[in-house]
Amino acid sequence: MLPTAALGVAVLALVATAVFGLGHLRHPDVADGGPRVGSARFLVTGLPQVRADGFAATYPQSPPQATSGAPAGAAGPAPETRISLETVLESFTAGDRTVPARAPTVVFASVPAADADASSWPIGSALVVRGTLTALEPGDSREFLFFARDTPHLVADPPWYLVWANGTRAAFRTSTAGLPGDGAELLAGLAIGDDTGVSDGLRQAMTVSGLTHLTAVSGANCAVVVTAVMLLGGAIRLGRRLRIGLSVLVLVLFVVLVTPEPSVLRAAAMAVIVLVALAIGRPSAGIPPLCLSVVVLLTLDPWLDRSAGFALSVLATAGLLLLTRPIAALAGRVMPASLALALAVPTAAQIACQPVLFAIAPQLTPYTLPANVLAEPAAALVSILGLVLCLLSVIAPGLAALAAWLPWVPSAWIGAVARFFAGAPFAAIALPDSAVAVLVALLATVLVLVALFAARRHPVVAGVCGAAAACGLLISLAGLGGAALARDAAVPRDWQLAACDIGQGDAVLVHSRDEIALIDVGPDPAPLTRCLERMHVQRIDLLVLTHYDRDHVGGVAAVVGRVDRALVGPTDGAHDEALLSSLRAGGAHVEQARRGLAGELGDYHWDVIWPKDGTTLRGNDASVTVSLTGPLRMLFLGDLGEQAQSAVRAANTLPVVDIVKVAHHGSADQSQALYLAVRASVGVVSVGLGNRYGHPTDELLAMLALAGTRPFRTDQEGLVVISGTSEAISVWTERPVPP
Repeated sequence: MLPTAALGVAVLALVATAVFGLGHLRHPDVADGGPRVGSARFLVTGLPQVRADGFAATYPQSPPQATSGAPAGAAGPAPETRISLETVLESFTAGDRTVPARAPTVVFASVPAADADASSWPIGSALVVRGTLTALEPGDSREFLFFARDTPHLVADPPWYLVWANGTRAAFRTSTAGLPGDGAELLAGLAIGDDTGVSDGLRQAMTVSGLTHLTAVSGANCAVVVTAVMLLGGAIRLGRRLRIGLSVLVLVLFVVLVTPEPSVLRAAAMAVIVLVALAIGRPSAGIPPLCLSVVVLLTLDPWLDRSAGFALSVLATAGLLLLTRPIAALAGRVMPASLALALAVPTAAQIACQPVLFAIAPQLTPYTLPANVLAEPAAALVSILGLVLCLLSVIAPGLAALAAWLPWVPSAWIGAVARFFAGAPFAAIALPDSAVAVLVALLATVLVLVALFAARRHPVVAGVCGAAAACGLLISLAGLGGAALARDAAVPRDWQLAACDIGQGDAVLVHSRDEIALIDVGPDPAPLTRCLERMHVQRIDLLVLTHYDRDHVGGVAAVVGRVDRALVGPTDGAHDEALLSSLRAGGAHVEQARRGLAGELGDYHWDVIWPKDGTTLRGNDASVTVSLTGPLRMLFLGDLGEQAQSAVRAANTLPVVDIVKVAHHGSADQSQALYLAVRASVGVVSVGLGNRYGHPTDELLAMLALAGTRPFRTDQEGLVVISGTSEAISVWTERPVPP
């Protein structure tokens, strides 16, 4: 016991020393006081991602200058595309001070549309660009976000040992360019870890069905590479140590090809340790190689502990090593051994990873196990055939284009499995309390471990622990899942307006006779997707994008491909045009909103009352303002400020309404005269909890009180749902209304 404790202390000291020695590079003190403008040099470490939303939708901390819609780097008439790049910040210069760094950073930039691919920004190249550096919250796997003000300039090509990998990836993409459907989107991810071509809909299906890990190259792919080299080496009668040396070399080349993601690094480090142990004749199986690989990697990069992919990779491997055999033995009592093993593998990984999965996304995905049983054999086949295709893509491109159909078949099968289970009833049940779910999963995991390892010597203890784990897990998760289902069932089915709880932003649904309108899409696709699922919205008949600030359009990726008609405000640069192009590409008819435009939505008649045709206004004051008349009378004010609200009053005869969507999340920049004029019974304030702006302000709340308008706030009440008629308005809220 004492040697083990001493070893643990030594490991902690080693990692702590690494943190101390590298901390000044990992988090240089350049943006601690807030966003800083300067020039930065970056090393490209990932493939470029085209932003369908045109903005840094994942990160709500984006500075205002990055989301105002001003064209960054739009020096010429050529159309631009917004991309994000995974990089490492190497230095940052502000004024006459240059600070060295080695900090993972996401760079957001506008580039010519022709340059928005991997060939223009190869991994390993260096770029220099001027822009705004923003520090992320402690605990994020990256340190900074950088919003480029100009088009980045490449200043150094990749080193020679990366050039071949970039060329191989490009050749692979060329060989598979003619393949159709989900199989084509998944193939690069399954074979070489390049998931940039996976659509949002397929990505969501893979997540709900529990198959996302298949597109993240990890231990299974490394095992395929090593096994192939060892078998081929044995077939040509190479010595054991030579085969091991070749295996290590090929494994290193494979890691370079698929890019060193945390899960890949863990798998490769463990494989190298096993091979070295095998070469010197030492035991190489079980947990020790896994533990040593973790220690080595955390010493080299202690901040890997922030990576969910790294944690899940370690836990899944530990689960496979510790739990597969006892689970298979237990299942083998009631089913054939081969089927028992097929079930044991995903079950073991799921048991080990579930607490972390609940912490990342508190939801039940009941079809994960059958989806993995059906998809795993196909994934192994894609890995093998994909590597063969990589070689053919380089040496025989014409043959590779034909051979690409072979791995496409199992890849398409995986996509079909993901779509099938993601579309099944109750495919994802959101849990109301992540902490409780994690605690329950941890307790159940401990009981399962005791039951499995005590089964031979202490069958009674094992039986009691197993029964307790099963009963406790079923009761707890049934309670949590039941609460989630009950929460969803509590939403009135006759709803006419639903203000989604999507944080600091706007996303409001209107429903009438199976027709749906959505006014703005919030800052991030994920919360909007959850709201649409909760409200059972599949298709959007009318989308209104009031203006292009990120808190109103950042979530557009959640609705691309689901919109029939879109009314949009006046654009202000290439960023805005790129966003509208993504909607058009998804099949939406995009139309410039202007005063006088009108239409029908079920029992409602809608009118655009602002902005005027040909307006020169942009941003908040050009917010598309819509009124709806029907069973309820509604007015949506976007982010209009006081002067713009006064202009709207001057340009229109505003009627009394039942519901007003309060402008600009309840800021103080409001026209009291407007709220007195419309005298709404209900004021919906779409606002984020604990936002840094102090919204809604006391001034706005006082205006509503003076007008006799009762405010309902998404930060306090969560989802706000309204139904009824002008004579009898019914308001339902997710959380109790504060007194």
